[in-house]
Amino acid sequence: MTRLAGGLIDRSQSLNFTFDGKRYSGHAGDTLASALLANNVRLVGRSFKYHRPRGVLSAGSEEPNALVELRTGARQEPNTRATTVELFVGLEARSQNRWPSLGFDALAINDLLSPFFTAGFYYKTFMWPKGFWEKVYEPAIRKAAGLGRLSMQADPDSYDKGFLHCDLLVIGGGAAGLAAALTAARSGARVILADEDFRLGGRLLCETETLDGAPATEWVSALEREFDSLPNIRVMPRTTVFGVYDHGIYGAVERVSDHLPEPGDRVRQTLWRITAKRAVLAAGATERPIAFADNDRPGIMLAGAMRAYVNRWAACPADAVAIFTNNDDGHRTARDLAAKGVHVAAVIDARPEATALAGYRVITGGMVTGSRGRLGLKSIEVHGNGRSEWIDCGALGVSGGWNPNVHLASHHRGRPIWNDAVQAFLPGDDGPSGLIPAGAAAGHFSTAKTLRSGAAAALRALNELGIAAALPSLPRSEESRYGVAPIFYVPGRKRAWVDFQNDVTVKDIKLAHAENMRAVEQLKRYTTLGMATDQGKTATVTGLAVMAELTERSIPETGTTIFRPPYTPVALSVLGAGDMGPHFRPRRLTPTHHWAAAQGAVFIEVGQWMRAQYFPRPGETHWRQSVDREARAVRSAVGLCDVTTLGKVDVQGADAGEFLNRLYSNVMATLKVGRVRYGLMLREDGFAYDDGTCARLADEHYVVTTTTANAGLVYRNMEFARQCLWPDLDVQIISTTDAWAQIAVAGAKSRALLARIVDGFDLSNEAFPFMACAELTVCGGLRARLFRISFSGELAYEVAVPARYGHTLMERLMEAGAGLGATPYGTEALGMLRIEKGHAAGPELNGQTTAAMVGLGSMVSQKKDSVGAVMSRREGLAGDRRRLVGLRPVDPAGKVVSGSHLFAEDAPQRLDTDQGWIASACYSPHVGSMIGLGFLENGDERLGEVIVAANPVEGESARLRVVSAHFIDPEGARLRE
Repeated sequence: MTRLAGGLIDRSQSLNFTFDGKRYSGHAGDTLASALLANNVRLVGRSFKYHRPRGVLSAGSEEPNALVELRTGARQEPNTRATTVELFVGLEARSQNRWPSLGFDALAINDLLSPFFTAGFYYKTFMWPKGFWEKVYEPAIRKAAGLGRLSMQADPDSYDKGFLHCDLLVIGGGAAGLAAALTAARSGARVILADEDFRLGGRLLCETETLDGAPATEWVSALEREFDSLPNIRVMPRTTVFGVYDHGIYGAVERVSDHLPEPGDRVRQTLWRITAKRAVLAAGATERPIAFADNDRPGIMLAGAMRAYVNRWAACPADAVAIFTNNDDGHRTARDLAAKGVHVAAVIDARPEATALAGYRVITGGMVTGSRGRLGLKSIEVHGNGRSEWIDCGALGVSGGWNPNVHLASHHRGRPIWNDAVQAFLPGDDGPSGLIPAGAAAGHFSTAKTLRSGAAAALRALNELGIAAALPSLPRSEESRYGVAPIFYVPGRKRAWVDFQNDVTVKDIKLAHAENMRAVEQLKRYTTLGMATDQGKTATVTGLAVMAELTERSIPETGTTIFRPPYTPVALSVLGAGDMGPHFRPRRLTPTHHWAAAQGAVFIEVGQWMRAQYFPRPGETHWRQSVDREARAVRSAVGLCDVTTLGKVDVQGADAGEFLNRLYSNVMATLKVGRVRYGLMLREDGFAYDDGTCARLADEHYVVTTTTANAGLVYRNMEFARQCLWPDLDVQIISTTDAWAQIAVAGAKSRALLARIVDGFDLSNEAFPFMACAELTVCGGLRARLFRISFSGELAYEVAVPARYGHTLMERLMEAGAGLGATPYGTEALGMLRIEKGHAAGPELNGQTTAAMVGLGSMVSQKKDSVGAVMSRREGLAGDRRRLVGLRPVDPAGKVVSGSHLFAEDAPQRLDTDQGWIASACYSPHVGSMIGLGFLENGDERLGEVIVAANPVEGESARLRVVSAHFIDPEGARLRE
C-alpha cells in the first residue's frame, strides 16, 4: 500500500472495501479512487469504443475514465465516478465495460480494428446492405452499447424534493466561494453555500500553501465554525448545482446518504429547487491534458490531480513519477511530490524559456512523444534538446493548463469568450442574469486573486440587491504566477487521445476536417467529442485547438459548443424525487374506494383516479368470471357502480342556457327544468371530442357531466369560452366533480331498490320518466340529486350525494338491495355493458371521429351556431362514410381485437384498401361470443356482410360479421320501463 505521511484522511478509521471481488482497505476521508491508488491499483476500467485499458485521470467530477458499478442487488449503481465516491465500510465496486475480466477484455479486439472504427464510421458502415440494419447491425450495436448494468429491480431507496430561497447562492466551496459566502453572511443576507465535495475548501485542500502563515485547512475550519454560528447561511456539502433555469431558479442535488452503506431511515438524495436573487459562480477550473502518442495508459493523469492525491489523501500513484507541462502549475506538482519524498524522474516543460529549478531534473522545450506499458505506465519517450530518450516512471502527471468551469454560465445559451492570457474560455457577458463568475471560474488562478474575486463578486451582488456589506479581512496568501504556453497536442503518427471516454483522437479530428465536418457542432457529433458523461470537461478545448490549427484559424474564430444541464449526471430517481411506484403521480380516490377495497376489488388507474375494475368472489379463478357475473347481475337484477369520476360542472346564471347552447352541438336552451339531455361537444376543427349529459335543475341552474378522461379539458374549454369568447354572457361555472359522490343504480330492480332509500319521492315511470332529474333527500333527510339516465341500456338511475357521504350511501344501498340481488360492478363490466348497448365512449371519441361517424350526426343542429359546427360541415368531414357498426366473429370462438384494421373479405391488406378499424372489443356473456364496435366504410349499408379484421401486431386475422351496434335491446325498451 503506497501511503505517504500527512494528508486529510483519518488513519484511525480503517475501511474495508472490494473492487472486482478483491478486498482492500482505506481510511475515512478517502474516495474510492484515492483508496485504489493507495493500494497500487492503476487499471480501473476500459474505454467505451476500443476497450483500451484506463486508469484514474482526475480527482473530481470531471473524471472520464474511472467509471465503476457500486453496490449489489437493487441498489446497484452503474457509471459512478470513483473520484467522487466517498469510501465507506463494505463498499462493493466493480469495473465495467469489459468481458470476461478487466485484465483480459475480449472486446479489446476493437482496438486492433480501430482503422475501421474511425470518426463517423457509423454514418458510413451501416448504410449497406439495407437489410442488414434490422437483422445484423442494430442487434450487434445494442448488445455492445451502454456502460454499466442496471439491476432491473425496483429502487429500494427513497428520495425527496425541496424548495429553498435566498438572497445569494454561492456555487462552490473553494477559496472564492468561501470568501463570497463570508462577505454575504456577515452582511445579514440569506446565503446558501453549495459544494459538490464532502468537505469545504476546494483546491485549498489539495495544496500546501499557507494562509496567514498557517495551513489553509485551519482557515477553512474557522470559517465552518463561524458559518455554524450564523442563522442566515445554509452550508450544503455533497450538493451539486447542476442547472440554471429561468427567473433565478437553480437545480441542485444533495447526496444525503450516498456515503453510507445503506440510507436507513434517511432519503438517499434530495432534489432542490433553489430560487436565488443573485448567485456567485465559484465552480473553479478543470485541468486539461496535452495529447500525445499513447497518452491514455493507466498511470497517466492530470498533474493537479496527482498533487491532490498526494497532499489531500497521501496516496502516491507510483514510486517514480514524471511531469509533462506547458505552464507553471506543473512545477508546483513536482515541488510538492519532491517534498513528500516521491522520486520525480523529470519535469518535461514544453516551453523553451522554462527555468530549470533545483530538486529535480527539468527538460526545457521537451515533449513527451510516447509511452510504454500494456496495463499500466512503465516508461515515457521524451524528445528534447535534439535527442530522444526513454525515462522510466510509473506515473506521469500532465498539465496542459486550466479551463474555467463555465458550464453553468452557458445554460441560458451564454457564449464563453476566449482569453489568450490563460489560454481558455471565460464566462461571457450574455450568461444567466444575476450569475456572477468569481475565482478560477473567472480566470483567476492565484489564491490571493481568487479570494479577492470571490469577496468582490458577493459585494457586487449585495449592492445590486440594496444590502449593505463590507469586504472582510482576507488572509494573506501567495500571489503565484500562472504562465501557460498554447501547446495542446504533440504532433506524431500514432494515436493521441483527446476524449478519453469516447476514444476520440487527434486523427479523428483531422478526419472530420478532411471530410468537411469543421463547424464545432459538426465536429462534436461526427467524432462524439465531448458527448460523454463528463461533457468534454477535459477534452473540448483541446479538440477545438486541433481544429483551429487545421483550419488555420484562431480558437475563438473556430468557436465553441455551449453546455446545457445537467452539469454532472443526475439520477432519474432523484429527478422523480421519490415519485415512483404508487407515488409516481397523485392518485385520486373515489368516495367508495375504501369500501371497495374491503370487498376485495381489483383497481385500475383511470387518469389520476383509482377505480374498481372488478370485484372477485371466492371460487372465481379468472377475472372474466367476475366481470361476467357482474354484467349478468345488471341485466337481470340490479348493479351498483361508483361513477363519481365523471366530470361535473355547475353552470348558473341568466344566460346559462345560451352559454350551453353555444358549447353543445345540439340545442340546450329549450331543455325544461327537471329534464336531462344527452349532449355532444365538438372541437373547433369539427371533430367530436366529448359527450355527456346536461341536466336542468332550475331556471338558471344546469349540471353538465363529462367523461372521466375529459373532465379537466371540458372545464378548461368552458372557462375559456366564458372569459374570452363570450364575456358578455351572465354565466358562472364551477367544477363540482369532487363535491358530489355519484352512484349508478342499474338494472330491472333499480327502481325497487331506490324506493327503499328515497324520502317520499314518486319514482314511477309517469312521475319520473327516462331522462328526468330532481333534487330530493335520501336516507332520512340527506340532500341528493337523482338522474334517470342509463349507460348500460337497462332501467337505471344515478344518485348523487355530498362526497363525504358516498361511502355510507354505497353501504346503505347494498344493505337495502340484499334481497334484490344488488351487486357492485367495476369498470370492466361497465365497459362491456356499454359496448353491448352500442354507446360510444373514449375509444370511439378518440379525436379522429365526427358526429356522423358515431351515429350522432343529427345532433349537430342546423338551426344554431356552436363551437365546431361550421367546421364539421367541411367536405372532408361531412363526406366521411365510415360509420359505427357492431362486429361479431363468424366463428363464435373467434377473436375480436381492438385496433385491428378492417378489409373486404377478398381484398389485399394494404393501406389503400383499409376500410376502417375496431375501436372497442370485449366478450359478451349475453351474446355468447366476443363483440366489438368499429368504424367501417358505408358500414350502415353493409349489415350482414362478412369482412376481415387484420391484427398485424400479433399476426392474426378473423372473419367478422357486420351487425347493428346495438347488441342488446336495440329498441331501447328496457331503459324506458
